[in-house]
Amino acid sequence: MRQALFLSLLLLPGVATAAPTKPAAAPKPAQPVRAPSMDELFAQLKKAQSAEEAHPIEEKLAAMFRASGSASVDLLMSRAQAATAANDKVTARKLVDAVTAIAPGYAEGWRTRAEMENAAGDDTAALVSLQRAVLLSPRHFQALNQLGGMLEEYGDKSGALKLYRRALALDPQMEGANRHVKSLTQTVEGRDI
Repeated sequence: MRQALFLSLLLLPGVATAAPTKPAAAPKPAQPVRAPSMDELFAQLKKAQSAEEAHPIEEKLAAMFRASGSASVDLLMSRAQAATAANDKVTARKLVDAVTAIAPGYAEGWRTRAEMENAAGDDTAALVSLQRAVLLSPRHFQALNQLGGMLEEYGDKSGALKLYRRALALDPQMEGANRHVKSLTQTVEGRDI
């Protein structure tokens, strides 16, 4: 009886000829999108044809400069930014001073400190802080530009021109820097005959 049942099942259309089905292949997990490196972003920035094209790249680089690698430093910086937004300059300054004390190798802390010192009228301290930021991060085009601006204000036109040129070598579309270079080139190096 069992044999008859088995044979009848084999004779049914489709049963004997059906191939065993393979389980569906699991979809391949999506590869995570790799964020571009700082070197790749600087290469893109040099190729940018306009300030509008350069701006998002500048923002990504600025975010990389802000990244300290320390949750504590990032927290202090975000609190300093909030204090600045609330016009609490004293608290913001104390927080940034704490950042530079616990992370003296963090260039963005020094650049932020320089902005606060400059706003408070302490230009000497701002110059020192900006120089420190540039020494720690030689490709920090914002710090180079700011330091160039301060040197220009104090009459060191040759030094300012060098810093503006360094900033433009990194970010050829940097707003305002081209104008400063043209003006200072005529003043420092004279006009071509």
